[in-house]
Amino acid sequence: MRAPLLALAAAAATLAAAPAQAGEVVITVTDLRSTKGVVRACMTTRADIFPKCIKDPTAFRTVVSASGKVEIRFTGVKPGNYAIALLHDENDNGKADRAMGMMPKEGYGFSRDAPVNMAPPKFKDAVMAVGEGSSRVTIKMRYFL
Repeated sequence: MRAPLLALAAAAATLAAAPAQAGEVVITVTDLRSTKGVVRACMTTRADIFPKCIKDPTAFRTVVSASGKVEIRFTGVKPGNYAIALLHDENDNGKADRAMGMMPKEGYGFSRDAPVNMAPPKFKDAVMAVGEGSSRVTIKMRYFL
């Protein structure tokens, strides 16, 4: 009787210690004003560099065409807290163009529809929890000009 109980306890301990499974995050982008250019996306866990996650070697980044239904898929995502930033780079020059040095000329969007008030949102306003399996997020593209 004791051996089966020990085996059951060992199996339960192994399951409890199993690492969280990596999943995927699927982002649907809405309200693009044109099909020109590309949508640049980044997803990071680092508040200190958000929304410019280029300095995060563990960030998820991709570029997709702005034509058709825009869906972005990040796979191999470990559970954690992430924030997403999108740029509709209409002229595909690799940067966020600005008018008068301040106002964005191209579209942008953030997870949790984080507000933009004279500056990009804070990580805490865009952060979302990602668990195991598949997470779906819809991000509305916004345009200042």
